[in-house]
Amino acid sequence: MRKIGIVMGSVSDLPIVKKATSILDAFHAPYEVHVYSAHRTPDEAALFATKARENGFGALIAFAGMAAHLAGALAARTTIPVIGVPCKSNISDGLDALLSTVQMPSGIPVATVAVDGGANAALLALEILSVEDAELAARLDAKREADAQKVLVADADIDSQIKS
Repeated sequence: MRKIGIVMGSVSDLPIVKKATSILDAFHAPYEVHVYSAHRTPDEAALFATKARENGFGALIAFAGMAAHLAGALAARTTIPVIGVPCKSNISDGLDALLSTVQMPSGIPVATVAVDGGANAALLALEILSVEDAELAARLDAKREADAQKVLVADADIDSQIKS
């Protein structure tokens, strides 16, 4: 399986990054985590993205708040899939980061998940890699089925909770 590259613009994004790494750990997926800023370390971020395919990455996940240019900066330097995770800050509850991440120019796509959506970013990266990995696809299918069963158990139990 190819690695997943995780890049956060600031160590303050680490709690959201951990939502992704816990999913990747559960799937035994290889990944690397780095802190590169689109603004403070643009050369390092660009080099990481430029060499991503050569270095065995199959998808990148970029976590950034506020100006949130990291996903776009990485996507501009590679053609492997980039998933942007806008992170909440104390400014506009993450809406600024969401808009900065999702509004990419034609030709430089970034898949964007919800604000603070680290878990979905990891699952999306795994789904991308599962296109060529039948075993991973089967494990993702099993997770979906297990998640559905949890909802059905809750549905079956809801009457007893309401009447208690």
